[in-house]
Amino acid sequence: MSIAFLFPGQGAQHPGMLHALPDHPAVARTIAEVSETLQQNMLDLDTGDALRSTVSVQLALLASGVAAARALEEEGVAPLAVAGNSAGAFSAAVVAGALELRDAALLMRERGERMSELYPRGYGMAAIIGLSENQVCDLTRQVQPAQAQVYISGVNAPLQIVIAGSDAGVDSVIESARKRGARKAERLDVFVPSHSPLLQPVAEALKKRIQTMSLREPKRVYIANVTGRALRRAEAIAQDVAQNIAHPVRWYDAATVLEEMGCGLFLEMPPGHTLSRLAHAAFGEVRALALAETSLEGAVQLARSGL
Repeated sequence: MSIAFLFPGQGAQHPGMLHALPDHPAVARTIAEVSETLQQNMLDLDTGDALRSTVSVQLALLASGVAAARALEEEGVAPLAVAGNSAGAFSAAVVAGALELRDAALLMRERGERMSELYPRGYGMAAIIGLSENQVCDLTRQVQPAQAQVYISGVNAPLQIVIAGSDAGVDSVIESARKRGARKAERLDVFVPSHSPLLQPVAEALKKRIQTMSLREPKRVYIANVTGRALRRAEAIAQDVAQNIAHPVRWYDAATVLEEMGCGLFLEMPPGHTLSRLAHAAFGEVRALALAETSLEGAVQLARSGL
C-alpha cells in the first residue's frame, strides 16, 4: 500500500503543539536543528502569545511537520508522495528531499516576516462551505476593488473554498455567501491575505532567495500547491514553494493526484486533522489518519498492516 504524507498550513496551530509531538529521537533532533539554525529555542514558539505571530506559527508548523515525518521514516514508514497545504509545502519539500531543513527554516522566517511587514493589519481569510468555486468567484467580483480587495485563495474541496483579502472585502463576501445559501462562512485564524496577488512581492523575494540555496533531486514525489500536479524535479519544487504564497492553493486537485497515484493511506502530520478529514470525505476508498488524533505507534502499525 502506498502512503502519502500531508502537512497542514496556518490555521492548524494550537498552544503546546511542539510539546505534544511524539517522544522520539528524530523529533528531538529536528527541533534542535531548527533551533540552532534560527538561534532561538523552537519550544518557546508554541505558547499562546507566541502563536499570535505569523512568523512563529509558520516556523512551528515547519518544525512539527518535519519532526513527525522523520520519526515515521525512522520507524520504517516511507511515503510515496508528500503534499503540504500553504506553509506546509515547506515541510513537504524538506521531506521530499529537495530542500535542506536549514534552508527551509530561513526561507520560512523570511516569508513570515515579509507577510507581516506588508500587511500588519486590516487583512485576513475566510472559509466558505456549501458554494462552488465559480459561485464564490462571482461573489468576489461583486466587491468593488477600489474599496476592498478579495480573492479566492484556496480550493479545499468542490464546495469548500477559501478567500483572502482586506477585512472589508472578506466581510462582504461572507455576508453575500450566507445570503446565497452557504452552509458556513466564517473567518479563519489568519491575519494576512495569503495566496492572493496581494502577496506577489513576498513571492518575488522568496524566489530570489531560494535561487541562492542548494537544491537536491527529490527522493519522493512532491504535489504542487499552485497547480495541484506531481513534481519530480528540485527546481520545479523550489518554484512552487516560493510562488505559492501569491496563488490559490489547489488542495483538492493535489489530493486527487495522490489518490490517482495509488496512495491508499494518507497520514497527516501534526498539528490538526483538517487535511485527513478532507481526504476521507472526498475519497471513500482512502484511509486517512491524523497523527494528532493517534499515537506514533498506532500510525506505524496501521502503515505496516497494509490496511
